[in-house]
Amino acid sequence: MSESAVHETLARVIGLIVDEPEEIDLEEIPGRDSTLFELQVAPEDLGKVIGRQGRTARALRSLLAARGSRDGERYELELIET
Repeated sequence: MSESAVHETLARVIGLIVDEPEEIDLEEIPGRDSTLFELQVAPEDLGKVIGRQGRTARALRSLLAARGSRDGERYELELIET
């Protein structure tokens, strides 16, 4: 399955945030009502992706919401801890 443009863009943005971009595991799971992106990063990078008081994760979700509004889709982001 080829990666969507949203997947590629999200992976690129997350790669700029973390110290170990090669450890990014971003899975795109299409659903009936929305597309879910499951994100797993190196344990030491999880705090960077979440950010202070969840601000970075909230910003990533806002970017997905804006893109979804433009595309007429609904995108969700879930952070997976290891």
